[in-house]
Amino acid sequence: MITLADVEAAAGRIAGAVRRTPVLAADAVSRATGAEVVLKLDNLQVTGAFKERGAANRLALLSAAERACGVIAMSAGNHAQAVARHASRLGIAATIVMPSFTPATKVTRTAAWGAQVVLHGETLAEAAAHAHALAARDGLVFIHPYDDPAVIAGQGTLALELLADAPEIDTLVVPVGGGGLLAGCATVARGLRPDIAVFGVEVEGFAAMAQRLAGQAVAVGGPTIAEGIAVRDVGEAPLAVLRALAVPVLVVPERAIEQAIGLLAEGAKVVAEGAGAAALAALLAYPERFAGRRVGVPVCGGNIDARILSNVLLRCLLRDGRLLRLHMQIPDRPGVLADIAGRIGGSGGNIIEVSHQRLFAAASVQAAELEVMVEARDSAHADAIVAALAECYVVRRV
Repeated sequence: MITLADVEAAAGRIAGAVRRTPVLAADAVSRATGAEVVLKLDNLQVTGAFKERGAANRLALLSAAERACGVIAMSAGNHAQAVARHASRLGIAATIVMPSFTPATKVTRTAAWGAQVVLHGETLAEAAAHAHALAARDGLVFIHPYDDPAVIAGQGTLALELLADAPEIDTLVVPVGGGGLLAGCATVARGLRPDIAVFGVEVEGFAAMAQRLAGQAVAVGGPTIAEGIAVRDVGEAPLAVLRALAVPVLVVPERAIEQAIGLLAEGAKVVAEGAGAAALAALLAYPERFAGRRVGVPVCGGNIDARILSNVLLRCLLRDGRLLRLHMQIPDRPGVLADIAGRIGGSGGNIIEVSHQRLFAAASVQAAELEVMVEARDSAHADAIVAALAECYVVRRV
């Protein structure tokens, strides 16, 4: 098991190669969660995620012979970019194996650092097996994303900085994929502040660490926006650390991840990917557990496709009642559309989109079907818009 001294040594080793990212109080996030929240913005690393810390430390420890052989890694994206960047910085050849589902932005950015990218497999486990096979075939040094003491020590430097910049926090909440970040951060927290509460967070479709800690068989799978922590095979080294330190892991629903992405974007003006927002998702899913506490929340990655981010924000608007999708059966006669638009506008709503169908959807030739997308200020305003329309029309929210 790594120690606080290992993390402190890693901090000295990677100084200048990895950014010391800011720690900021987040007032809007605090109001929304009922906790006093500070954000550690590791989404501002050069490659957009905390993974640079572990990769930089591990690569700095390679021997001259190992550097000459080259390195290989498997990753859904952030570890890939981290290894690619720091290998390039040190003049080391790098091959990265990524699952075929990896978001395009992560594939492109990894290749841009000069690494050879190989897309293989539908899961991280399949990508890992292929990477190990290539390492054995070509004599490459395998850089594991989380099951490596040097990587864990590097990741722990995040907590070292966070506790130095926000010594007042009494709780630390950390996302869990393979467990390297949580193990490193928990080691630091227990070493510096034995009284601090530490929690890990997994998304419900991929709760492998929680299952292993509970002595259960691992059963994971399904689509998730938090692909960066969608891990089946957690690290044995991180698992040992979490067991020894008795660190619990909370499991959050997919919806909480989306809500956290939206809250960070609107409330803190911070862009986070699904895995990067998982820690905040725990505060939204378990408000009673964190109410009134001073919580350190790492935003550990910001590599999210623009289309996915756009869709998440729109879904958040729909759930909050600030975007309405209304369906109406209306009489097919002049002036009806103008009346509907007037009622929406008179209530202060903004029409975003209109779909008007006469021929195929309406039950009668004298009727038409109308679908309207409307922007509202909040859920109460949305109810007022619907009430204004319901005075003359049958309105259904969809």
